Amino acid sequence: MASGLPPLVEPAAELTKDEVARYSRHLIIPDVGVDGQKRLKNAKVLVVGAGGLGSPALLYLAAAGVGTLGVVDFDVVDESNLQRQVIHGVSDVGKPKAVSAKESVAEINPFVTVNLHQEQLTSDNALDIFRGYDLILDGTDNFATRYLVNDAAVLLGKPYVWGSIFRFEGQVSVFWEDAPNGQGLNYRDLYPEPPPPGMVPSCAEGGVLGVLCASIGSIMVTEAIKLLTGIGETLLGRLMVYDALEMSYRTIRIRKDPESKPIEGLIDYEAFCGIVSDDAQQAAAGNTITPRELKEKFDRGEDFALIDVREPHEYEIVKIPGSILIPKDEILSGAALATLPQDKPIVLHCKSGGRSAEALAALHKAGFKDAVHVGGGVLGWARDVDPSLPTY
Repeated sequence: MASGLPPLVEPAAELTKDEVARYSRHLIIPDVGVDGQKRLKNAKVLVVGAGGLGSPALLYLAAAGVGTLGVVDFDVVDESNLQRQVIHGVSDVGKPKAVSAKESVAEINPFVTVNLHQEQLTSDNALDIFRGYDLILDGTDNFATRYLVNDAAVLLGKPYVWGSIFRFEGQVSVFWEDAPNGQGLNYRDLYPEPPPPGMVPSCAEGGVLGVLCASIGSIMVTEAIKLLTGIGETLLGRLMVYDALEMSYRTIRIRKDPESKPIEGLIDYEAFCGIVSDDAQQAAAGNTITPRELKEKFDRGEDFALIDVREPHEYEIVKIPGSILIPKDEILSGAALATLPQDKPIVLHCKSGGRSAEALAALHKAGFKDAVHVGGGVLGWARDVDPSLPTY
């Protein structure tokens, strides 16, 4: 079934002899052929994030012969990335992800030009970065950047492929507000508002099956190829949901939100998404200690309760000695309040400080006014106090 969408780019003038040899398996597919491969050669695709989804996306876009790839990423390769971010290797640990990605792409296909944008995507630079590309692939893992990508794409009239992963489930869709078939949609039609802060854990908090990145990333590239060459039926107007445990795919129809408002400019997306709630920010203000200050409390022999608000599986991986596990949800629901000590100060911590700030706000409301939390959490403890501890 045809998508009703014309090819996104015009074909390049020609394919060289070496390119014909390299892409021969594409050229003999009637739907792709020489014309389709020339369009891929002429295409400029921007991948936001060189992490879990960006890794397979960049590798397969390069292998497919997309002529110009852009990479937006300001992070460095960490050992915990290697479980799923297959574009990076052991020798890349500590290297900028964008640089590592460019080197891997060069090994896959030397005919591809790679542009690096080694900076955080913000409201100040998104339009300038996006403007030079035909298509955007969004593989980010936070709502603030997702809304930013969406709004920038809408303002520039550009289509983009969106993917999301968590534990064993992935989602993919195509958004294009100005789609020429008149059936344009954007991410806000699917998610008009971000979820409340702390309601949806990130992959860093909840984990992700490594191979899920390949499953979803390859679907994203498939959608990109169809858009660029004008073949097949894209996921515009549909959300594809993949469950790896059930090995099931299902699609959900997305319709235009009748209450959606026109996007007139870029905003402060961290404020819009409320990276942590206002209550958590207020609770943490003046009630945050550093990992080194926590160590000093131990050294002085102070009597206090150190509460770890992460999940049990995280506690099994690594813990601060002397901590007691009480998951955040048990504190927020009130179920754990009766078990907390009334006769000693309480110090909360999580992986990096976000969840413990939310739990801290709940404790303050429950009357534990002296409670504090550790900014930086377990990661900060491993970095500043005990580097022998594993990180995740």
